[in-house]
Amino acid sequence: MAVQRLRNRPCGGRYGDIVQSIGNTPLIELPSLSPKPGVHIWAKLESRNPTGSVKDRVARALIEDAEEKGAIAPGQTILEPTSGNTGISLAMICSRRGYKLKVVMPENVTPERTQLLTMYGAEIVYSPGDQGSNGAVAMALEMAAADSSVYMPYQYGNQANPNAHYNGTAVEILEELDEISAFVAGLGTGGTLMGNGRRLKETFGDACKIVAAEPMQGEPVQGLRSLDDGFIPPIIDISLLDRKIFVTNRDAISWTRKLLDDEGVFAGVSSGAIASIAVRIAGELDEGNVVFVVADDGWKYLSSGIYTLPVDEIENLDSTVWW
Repeated sequence: MAVQRLRNRPCGGRYGDIVQSIGNTPLIELPSLSPKPGVHIWAKLESRNPTGSVKDRVARALIEDAEEKGAIAPGQTILEPTSGNTGISLAMICSRRGYKLKVVMPENVTPERTQLLTMYGAEIVYSPGDQGSNGAVAMALEMAAADSSVYMPYQYGNQANPNAHYNGTAVEILEELDEISAFVAGLGTGGTLMGNGRRLKETFGDACKIVAAEPMQGEPVQGLRSLDDGFIPPIIDISLLDRKIFVTNRDAISWTRKLLDDEGVFAGVSSGAIASIAVRIAGELDEGNVVFVVADDGWKYLSSGIYTLPVDEIENLDSTVWW
C-alpha cells in the first residue's frame, strides 16, 4: 500500500513585525466532506492571518499601494466602508503604520466587530443596517467626496485587492497542489475570486473552474453579496467566473456548523456558504482537487449563538435575522 507523502509546513517563521507575518496560511484537506475517494476537498485557512481573516492580505496591499503612490502620509485619516473584516484588518495595520482610520459599517453587525475596531483605535460611523454593506459603501463615498483630506482605498474598486491574491494566496495554493479542478470563494468585493481566478486560469486554463458562492437576493449572508441587490463592485469581471451558485443564509449557517462538527474548523458564516458550494462541485467530479477559502474564523460571530444552537433548530431559523 502506497504511503501518502505529507508536505507539512507548520505555521512559523521569523518576521520583523506582525504585518509582515500576513499570509502563508495552511491548506487543509477535509476528508469527511469528500463525496468520492478520488476527489479531494481543501480549505485555505485564511482565518490563520493575524486578525483572523483573509482581509489582512487585502488591507496590507491597499496600504502599501497607497504608500508607494505617495497618496498617504503618517497622521492622515483613511476612510473605508466595511462589513467588519476589512475594517479590522486596516485598523490593525493603520495602528502599526501611524494612520488614523474611520470606517463606515452597518449598524447591525455583531458586537465583536465593533469591539475589535475600537480595540485597534478605529473611529466607527454606522450606516443603516437594513441597507447592508451597500449602504455602507454609499455613505462612505459621500463622506469621501465631502472631505478631500481623507484617503479612501476603496477595496471594491482598487486593483490592489485582487492583486493581493494573484501575488499571494494563489501562489501559495499552487506551491502545494499540482492540479486544481475547481476553486470556490464567496462573492463579496470580488477580490478573492478575481485574483485567485486569474492566476489559476493562467496556470490551468479551462481545466480549473472558478466558482462563486452568491447569496440569494435578500439573503443576509455576512461578508457576501448578491449582485442582484444593485451594486456590482468595479473590480469584478463576471466573465472570469465559470459559475455562480446561489446559497441561502440557512445553508450557510448549517454548513458553518458542519465544518465545526465534522472537521473541527471554527469558521465564520460566509465560509459555511462557500463550503456548501465546494462540496456540491466536488460531487460533480470523479477525481481532482477542489479548493475553497475559509475567509475568517468564528470568533467575531459568537454572539450570534449559531455555534451552540441545536442542529434541529437551524432549519427553523428566520433567515433575515443573522446579519
